[in-house]
Amino acid sequence: MERILIATDGSPAALQAVEVGLELAEEQGAEPTFLHVAPAADVLPVAGFAMAGPVSVRHERDEHDRTSLDSALAPAPDRGIEARSRLLVGAPAAQIVAFADEIDADLVVVGSRGLGAIGSTLLGSVSRKVLHHAKRPVLIVRAVPQAVAA
Repeated sequence: MERILIATDGSPAALQAVEVGLELAEEQGAEPTFLHVAPAADVLPVAGFAMAGPVSVRHERDEHDRTSLDSALAPAPDRGIEARSRLLVGAPAAQIVAFADEIDADLVVVGSRGLGAIGSTLLGSVSRKVLHHAKRPVLIVRAVPQAVAA
């Protein structure tokens, strides 16, 4: 294994996927690349008599979009791992699959919030879409609740 693509959005499930991806990269001597996909549009709530509902506006990349990448990259040097990162804009699952092909990833690691069949059907599931469309091995890391110190 030479290249591992680790998708992150800063969620608890994604942070656990980052940890697993880094462990695999360390064990295999592979180069991890972290990917965050920002939305193509932001939905703005609009209240008013003449407005029928929310309005979409083109998403402008900002520092907030880099936050999850910076968090993912932070532990890599402490492990002696040289990691890369990439910020893309668009539909997350499609961008993850396309970028995995672009870098010829040997493995794609994504987190899953574990919404279950009904939740993921209603909301859509990035991890499920990546698994369905990827031509490469995909490791889905399911979110495990963290113990809270008393």
